[in-house]
Amino acid sequence: MTLHQTQSGVAVLLLALLTGCSSGSNMQEESTSTIQQEKSIQTDATAERSTQDAAESERLGTKWGDDVDSKVTTVDLRRTSSEPIEQMQVRYADKAYNGRAVNSISLLAGKVDFSMETDTDTLSIYRDSGNYYVQGQAGQAYRLVYHNNSDNTYEIVASVDGINVLNGSAASRYDSGYVLNPHDNLVIEGFRKSQSSVASFIFSKPESAYAANTSSGSINNTGVIGTAIYGLYDPTRPKSKQPQAYPADNGYAKPPQ
Repeated sequence: MTLHQTQSGVAVLLLALLTGCSSGSNMQEESTSTIQQEKSIQTDATAERSTQDAAESERLGTKWGDDVDSKVTTVDLRRTSSEPIEQMQVRYADKAYNGRAVNSISLLAGKVDFSMETDTDTLSIYRDSGNYYVQGQAGQAYRLVYHNNSDNTYEIVASVDGINVLNGSAASRYDSGYVLNPHDNLVIEGFRKSQSSVASFIFSKPESAYAANTSSGSINNTGVIGTAIYGLYDPTRPKSKQPQAYPADNGYAKPPQ
C-alpha cells in the first residue's frame, strides 16, 4: 500500500497495481602493467570511500519515536512501469562528512527534490563520488521531504534502515509507497502505526533503532535511507488537448459490460 500527502497535510493511502606472436613477452608486460594500474585505481577509490565510512562510535540508526498525527485515505492509481524510474540512497551518521554540501537532492532531472528536515532546520546533504551523506545527532527528530516540481504524479517508496516506512516489513523497492501530486510536497515523518498516526523518526544509537528491535529488521542495515520513484497514471488529471498519435497507450483492455 502507498501513502500520499497533500497540501492540506492529509496522507492518502494508494493501492498501486504492480513489472600467438613474437612480441608475446611485451604483451604480458603491458597486461601486467594494466592490471597493476587498475588495482591502484580501485585501491584509491576504496580508500576514498573508507574516509566517509562511519566509525563504530559514529554510527546511527532511527528509533521508534513519539506519536505524530497523520491520517490516510485510499486511492486507486496504477504505475506507468514495473521498475522504478529513479532510485537514490542517503547514508547517515554522527560524522563530519566531506564533499559538496547542498540543501536538497535533485531527482528525475529536477522534477523532484529530496531534503531532510529537523524541527528547526534543514540538514545539509553531502555529495562525494556520487554518494550522499547526512550528519545527524542522537535524539534529533527528522523527516523526509519530497517536492514535486512537475505536472506529473509520482509514487515515492521510502525505506529507513532497511524497513518499509508504511508497514514495518523488510523493505523492497517494489513495495507500495506515497503518492506525490503535481507541484505538491510529501513529508514523511515516521513509521506508520495506523491510518491516523506515525512513530516519528529519531536518530539514535544503532542498538536502539527500530530495525534492531523488530523481527523484520537488522542492526546491520542501520544508517541508510532509500528512495525509489515510480510514475503514476492519474485519472483525475485533465487530459491533454494536444493531438495524440497513440491515444490508447495508457490503457488496458476493459472487461465486458
